[in-house]
Amino acid sequence: MAIHVDRKDIRFYPDSKRVIARYFFPGGEERALSIIKKILSMSEEDIRFTLNQVLTNFSQRHRNISKIYRKNFNNVKDIIKKVEVEPEKLSKSAKLLIGSYFTMEYSIESAAFFNPSIMEDPDQTSLCEGEKRVIVSFRATGEGHISSIVFRSGIIDQDNNLLFKDPGELVDIPEAIKRHVYNKKEFVDKLSEMHIQENLVGMVMEHLKDHFTYGDLQASIVQAIESNNLDAVQRKVVQDVNWLANSHYEISFSLDTALSERVIFPISYTESNGIEDARFVKFTENDGSVIYYATYTAFNGFTILPKLIETTDFYTFKVLPIHGEYAQNKGMALFPRKINDKYCMVSRVDGVNNYIMFSEDIHFWRDAQKIQEPQFPWQYIQVGNCGSPIETEKGWLLLTHGVGSMRRYCLGITLLDRDDPTRVIGQTREPLLAPNDEEREGYVPNVVYSCGAIIHNGELVIPYAMADYASTFATVSLDELFGEIEYY
Repeated sequence: MAIHVDRKDIRFYPDSKRVIARYFFPGGEERALSIIKKILSMSEEDIRFTLNQVLTNFSQRHRNISKIYRKNFNNVKDIIKKVEVEPEKLSKSAKLLIGSYFTMEYSIESAAFFNPSIMEDPDQTSLCEGEKRVIVSFRATGEGHISSIVFRSGIIDQDNNLLFKDPGELVDIPEAIKRHVYNKKEFVDKLSEMHIQENLVGMVMEHLKDHFTYGDLQASIVQAIESNNLDAVQRKVVQDVNWLANSHYEISFSLDTALSERVIFPISYTESNGIEDARFVKFTENDGSVIYYATYTAFNGFTILPKLIETTDFYTFKVLPIHGEYAQNKGMALFPRKINDKYCMVSRVDGVNNYIMFSEDIHFWRDAQKIQEPQFPWQYIQVGNCGSPIETEKGWLLLTHGVGSMRRYCLGITLLDRDDPTRVIGQTREPLLAPNDEEREGYVPNVVYSCGAIIHNGELVIPYAMADYASTFATVSLDELFGEIEYY
């Protein structure tokens, strides 16, 4: 008997009006020089007039656009010096006008708004009985298929209806803060996992202490390039050392931003082509303290790098890569607590099957055990998780996806033992949720997908994407769900 799924009427569609102002470098250095020379040839009066026109057109579309212009002006300071002008001696208007020419608007969600993950909001005050305040993350995709993470805030009421706040009018980019101190041995081990040539790595690492900063690494890379007769390929390899370093950063948002105005847009080169499929989870430490983690896939157009986000307040986020031999593929999802005093992760190491991984360090994963292979026709191509497992009295409830004929994605349920999650104790034989006629049409046809569900008022609340284009919600009775699971 098919499980009754209550599909909600709520929809989240792409919105091209949601724009950020990002750095723009139009062509090579010669072209940039030409632009700067033209601006500097203007009279101060013309500079002020032109800047006022720019501010009139764009100041209401962004929070503190002049701050963004100043930041992008700083990005081209070295080029300005080549026209024998001291950048800091320029007028404020000239600095801002130059910055505006190296700034562009980017519509973060013009192409797709999908692959949602839902979690309990840290703030559960001022609610009625049976209500829960939630945060939902989405993968927003714009021009060039560049993905970022965005958020919406809402409430699930007593009847499990979802009520969301309208998003803020402005979108805010955080300030990137490179404060990470690197452990030399761990850094070299990760480079080895990435199969970067040891002799070239040694040229960079030999000048560094056991612990070093981002600035120390940059100086060592420059020294390695200048002190050795490297060909173009070798120079590229040395720069790949920097590729890993750039994947560590912290970001923070202004306290006057609404949650819906905060966007985690690609910052490092490792994620220059997108931040994909964040799976958020509310994690409870052994001492009862709470931290929110999210695993995601960084993509630079050629290589993926699994990464981890940490936050407690959704204003400040720490981002680091995930290390280890088994941290090499997409689709990693963290359990919401330690099991037998170890962190636990479900993953798809080989791209086909589900695995369970344990680790004493959340950033290092060197052990994996296969727990599930494609078993039914709707999942013969591959199985994977759809977010972090949810703890219930009957076991860990794992929302999964399966890929079958015609590359159709469906959602299912797998139940894992609470004390030993490597033991599968049951699963749904038929899909829990398959794309219907409305959901199958979109950017990628025949796909429903989720990055994390939640339990509330006796139901499983599932946010999910429709054809990699838009997002919606569904709820399923837990009692009915447990009654339809095939137990082993």
